Amino acid sequence: METITFKGQPVRIAGLLPRIGTVAPLFKLTAADLSDIGLDKFAGKTKILNIVVSLDTGVCALSAKRFNEEISKLTDTVLINISADLPFAQKRFCESQSLSNIVTLSTMRSPSFGKDYGVRIVSGPLAGLLSRAVLVLDPNNKVIYAEQVPEITKEPNYEAALAAAKSAR
Repeated sequence: METITFKGQPVRIAGLLPRIGTVAPLFKLTAADLSDIGLDKFAGKTKILNIVVSLDTGVCALSAKRFNEEISKLTDTVLINISADLPFAQKRFCESQSLSNIVTLSTMRSPSFGKDYGVRIVSGPLAGLLSRAVLVLDPNNKVIYAEQVPEITKEPNYEAALAAAKSAR
């Protein structure tokens, strides 16, 4: 179990973020059309997993927008934004912000994702949601970058994640 902070107060996270060099755990998450989608849908592509608390928060919205903009400059790379938000809310957010380079997936039917990926918040006011983290997976789903953002209200290290994605090819 890892500890990070939310507005300076400690919160506990269940599990551990997948480590660099390991193969990312498989998952099935819910897409905007309510279908179940797993990593196999993105086979052969580099994947940026932008895991967020909720797209209804300022910092999560900023990270989705920033990665959406940057992903358009990369080839064979997909941006997957993962949160506990309902698929309807995720779709509405992307449409309202004109985000077209992003795949949103919800943990709505897959609560095990948070523990499997070491991002489920288990204490504090955000308990039950996901912490802010970024993983970059190579085309074979090997983790080549992993960042558990230590303070939930802070943005991730975009440059490091994007550099890892560029190096995957």
